[in-house]
Amino acid sequence: MALRKLAAEALGTAWLLAIVVGSGIMGQALSGGNTALALMANAVATGAGLIVLITLLGPLSGAHFNPLVTLTFMIRRDIRPALAAAYMVAQFAGAVIGVGIAHGMFGEALIQSATRLRDGSGVMLSEGVATFGLLGTIFGCLRFKPDFTPTAVGLYITSAYWFTSSTAFANPAVTVARCLTDSFAGITLASVPGFIAAQSAGAAMAFLVFGWLLKSPPAQISPENKTTPQRMAS
Repeated sequence: MALRKLAAEALGTAWLLAIVVGSGIMGQALSGGNTALALMANAVATGAGLIVLITLLGPLSGAHFNPLVTLTFMIRRDIRPALAAAYMVAQFAGAVIGVGIAHGMFGEALIQSATRLRDGSGVMLSEGVATFGLLGTIFGCLRFKPDFTPTAVGLYITSAYWFTSSTAFANPAVTVARCLTDSFAGITLASVPGFIAAQSAGAAMAFLVFGWLLKSPPAQISPENKTTPQRMAS
């Protein structure tokens, strides 16, 4: 069973990176130099792909595809430390393989060195915010509407591509793998440590905030016992 879980994590993360990098290459090739169109193609493909991948592989491994998701679940004692460590190895390995697959599909060198610098305080803040929102989306859905998790995560990442200046990597495995592609999705190795630090800070903040926010059961208001502003005031 553990082997299936690890295979699902590696496969899902590889598939995710193939989608991210492949759609970036395709979007850039077909957009005629219009960065907005290329980003739209990249965002929609990634969000849609995430919905499918989480729906397909979630029942097998939980569909983390992200070391920070695995780490927070380990801290919550939802996954054993040994298995969590194995998940992370599978995620990083799968991510690198996925980049190579994307390059192979477009006839490019399988492993490249990214030259796209992604730097600055605004970009770092964006990665923290993006990761905070991603973990919050996952925790909230698991608390209130688990079946909606795949759709919620896909929609959130699609939106985060656009409302963050970093285009929402929000995942250390994705970040490391994307330094191996000199394409639209690439990030230079020099930018990777800052991204991972910001992502880790965002994940830690999400763990604390949503751990507190979602701890108590939501107030239930029945039709027979509605609480009105006037009664609350009294």
